[in-house]
Amino acid sequence: MKLPYQPSALLLALAAAMPALAQPAAAASQVYRCPGPPVLYTDALTPQEARDKGCRTIEGTPITVIQARPPARAQPAASGNGSAASRPADSKVDPSAQRQRDSEARRILLDELQKEEDKLAAMQKDYAGGQPERRGDERNYQRYLDRVAEMKAAITRKEADISALKREIAKLPAS
Repeated sequence: MKLPYQPSALLLALAAAMPALAQPAAAASQVYRCPGPPVLYTDALTPQEARDKGCRTIEGTPITVIQARPPARAQPAASGNGSAASRPADSKVDPSAQRQRDSEARRILLDELQKEEDKLAAMQKDYAGGQPERRGDERNYQRYLDRVAEMKAAITRKEADISALKREIAKLPAS
């Protein structure tokens, strides 16, 4: 079988094309470190863009890219009811100890709820339905209005805190 081309001609053509093929790879291997939060390491910039952004070239230093892994998801229990048999032995908690923890958490949350409700009642009393007493340092009416707005915002935050505490208490098992 006779080839339509000479093997030596093919080798010469490949040898001539090698520098042209290697040139884009060399340009693409130029890695830049660009300043700023966050610091950016990239090979996607042209030399002009790198100069404009104040990037420096990284030469002779190997670059390692570490891919972030998504967090592991909890596997559903084989029995489907989440029984203690599907958990590892070291994560088992004695039911009486768990009840004690839950009751302690409930007690702490109820105490905190009571304190927050008392603070809210005092704040609402001072607020007086949007018409609190003017203080001596509030000759300027705008200062008074600013204080009233701050009081209203604080009451709103306190109500949100109380709602959050109630939601947390509702999540706990009944004792």
